[in-house]
Amino acid sequence: MKLDAIDRRILRALQRDGRMQNIELAREVGLSPSPCLRRVRLLEEAGVIERYVAVLDGSKLGVGLTVFARVWFKTQDADVTNQFAEAVRRMPEVMECYLTTGECDALLRIVTADLNSYWRFQADHLTRIPSVQSVKTDVPMETVKRSFEIPLP
Repeated sequence: MKLDAIDRRILRALQRDGRMQNIELAREVGLSPSPCLRRVRLLEEAGVIERYVAVLDGSKLGVGLTVFARVWFKTQDADVTNQFAEAVRRMPEVMECYLTTGECDALLRIVTADLNSYWRFQADHLTRIPSVQSVKTDVPMETVKRSFEIPLP
């Protein structure tokens, strides 16, 4: 789908506030409500807008620790990769999982209550995935930036 300047303005506005009402969105991007809604629907149907979510504060919900785990596989064939991917999809603590090139095979962003909870998760779940050879964990000291907005040209 080819995006024009108005589509980009719509996407920027919705990334800032996904609950924005169509009338407010239309006013912000310089359209009347009907064409604005039509454009939003087209962006949704094309899959440019995947879904709308609420961003929660994990520290206020008892899952305030974020860690990054680097994972190495025993081998790197398709079966091993698929087995690993299926296993982590079932783990709610794993917020993001990227298969990578370079030093490690996968990078995970994991949230838990605290370091002890993470240690139990790693010992009881992550390292028990048959394809996992080893895991190294990085614990961030401070969050400097956290964004959910994709930069649009």
